[in-house]
Amino acid sequence: MQTDTLVQTDITPLNVTLVIGSNRHGRFGPVVADWLLGRLRDRDDLVPDVVDVAGADLPMSMAPTPETTAALASVTPKLASADAFVVLTPEYNHSYPAGLKNLVDWHFTEWQAKPVALVSYGGISGGLRAVEHLRQVFAELHAVTVRDTVSFHNAGGSFADGRLKDPSGPDAAAKTMLDQLVWWGRVLREGRAARPYGG
Repeated sequence: MQTDTLVQTDITPLNVTLVIGSNRHGRFGPVVADWLLGRLRDRDDLVPDVVDVAGADLPMSMAPTPETTAALASVTPKLASADAFVVLTPEYNHSYPAGLKNLVDWHFTEWQAKPVALVSYGGISGGLRAVEHLRQVFAELHAVTVRDTVSFHNAGGSFADGRLKDPSGPDAAAKTMLDQLVWWGRVLREGRAARPYGG
């Protein structure tokens, strides 16, 4: 005899941390990040927070020092409490910035069994080569990258006075990506609650 099973789903909003991945002087990232935060705040299933690589001030030496401890104290709790991530990256020399890799490498369990959405910007490639490299890194950290991305080709020409000239395409792409992020975020949050991840 077949019976219907009612599946209880936790629909409380997901805590999502937006990681701004560039720390270069004159960077374009904050322009894209402002647009992206608008998309995150428009949704009632996401509660955004921000980690900016430019403000993280993590040393490259990976040596524990009092300064390192202080820098981690401003970043690690935001990553640890996140149910999901959106990582915003430019493309430098066919890959992502060193500062972003440093932030990623200073952490491990904070990424595990959580979904990561990727947003990129750049010239002709739109940062997609950086995205492909980040997929490999997050797979190694036992995170799940969502399939769809948002990319800005010739990003500087896509915005005027901090606003998208034509938001229809990027807004639609962001909705698809964030819908996927929410699905994965809820499933993985429930999974971690039922059984701690042992990767």
